[in-house]
Amino acid sequence: MTESQLPTDPQPTEVEAPNGEASTQLAELRARVAELEDQWRRALADLDNLRKRTARDTQRALDEDRTRLTAQWLPVVDNLELALQHADADPAAIVPGVQAVLSLAVDLLQRLGYPRQDDIGKSFDPTHHEAVSTQPTADVPEGTVVHVVRPGYGDDQRQLRPASVVVASRPN
Repeated sequence: MTESQLPTDPQPTEVEAPNGEASTQLAELRARVAELEDQWRRALADLDNLRKRTARDTQRALDEDRTRLTAQWLPVVDNLELALQHADADPAAIVPGVQAVLSLAVDLLQRLGYPRQDDIGKSFDPTHHEAVSTQPTADVPEGTVVHVVRPGYGDDQRQLRPASVVVASRPN
């Protein structure tokens, strides 16, 4: 709230004081009210400035984080472009390059705090898995992950996405 938006106080009415002492007290009280009003307006201005500075600092920090993260993805993009430049080459020669790019991307996700989950053989956990199908299996306990359709990334504290899995069920 700017000073021009603050409500204006009506002009105080003059009170006739019967003697000089009451007049002095009234003047002291008016001076104190003016002082407190000045402090109040300054506090409001300080609060408004703090709010604006905090918003600027938060946006600046977000922009810096976004730039840092994006810069970490550049090697992945560069290697994908390189793979596309060699698309006319022998497919058997391209596969190792694409696998290297995948490895680079998975390593980057791990460095950012979202490791790839290796879920085959683990018990189904709805906080880390999304069951997309069941598969009757006699040699694996019921409720065990037997296939990962789409891997999950993250850990117990932070999860980027759950793994889409096929879960063992009782054979018919």
